[in-house]
Amino acid sequence: MATVRLGQKHRVLARGIPDSYSNAMANYFGSGPTDLELARAQHTIYCQTLEDEGLEVTLLEADQNHPDCVFVEDQAIVIDGHVLLPIPGHPSRVAEQPPIAEFLSKHYSPEKIFRMSSECKMDGGDLLRLGDLFFVGRSSRTNDAGIAVLRELLDRLGHELRVINLPPEALHLTSISSTPTDKIIFAPEGYIDKQSFGQLPDDSQIIWMPKEEVYGCNTIGLEGGKVIIAEGYPTVLATVKELGLTPTVIDMSQIRAADGSLTCLSIFY
Repeated sequence: MATVRLGQKHRVLARGIPDSYSNAMANYFGSGPTDLELARAQHTIYCQTLEDEGLEVTLLEADQNHPDCVFVEDQAIVIDGHVLLPIPGHPSRVAEQPPIAEFLSKHYSPEKIFRMSSECKMDGGDLLRLGDLFFVGRSSRTNDAGIAVLRELLDRLGHELRVINLPPEALHLTSISSTPTDKIIFAPEGYIDKQSFGQLPDDSQIIWMPKEEVYGCNTIGLEGGKVIIAEGYPTVLATVKELGLTPTVIDMSQIRAADGSLTCLSIFY
């Protein structure tokens, strides 16, 4: 989940991989998972990596009727003690949300939980936070009505929202970018105009990666200068080290095969 600061990452919600995972949608990074056992092993390592960093990980049961249910990031947006439950952008994923909403309702009071109306559409993967500055991708999964509801919440919380138009070859904003720290954005060349993010605060920066390492631009930054990155992206790895950060590299091949990235697998709450 890319809407919480590093210092807010203490608890994580994840979900198991269903037997039907081989039927997960795959149109961007992969052509579909081919090894269920390996996918589950990679997911286990992912959760264990977060636990090893001191985070409390809760794993919900998989829903066998929903091949993409492991990608929980899209189902809830947590910002500064508030929860926005969007209407997922693909109809097949709408019914994944109830168990996640039920879980979060045990941790947040009703007045802190908001739902979108029927004309709205948004995936949590289209949100990116840099300090108190938020970006949302206008994409095939996120529409203007959904963006308007998000803007209303962010205005109430005193945060700025900027909209980035995503190209057809990008699933989500976080599919092609991330914030390994609260002051740095990783983004790939060739996907969006370099002016798309606008003027950043003086202490912040965008680091542009080679287009062929777009998948590696999705990272998870943690407290203490630690960053989880996907295996196989040498420029991303070298940059993390050059920044004085400590990388943890994990194999995401069977997650990528279903168009999933590191942040897709978790909700920090």
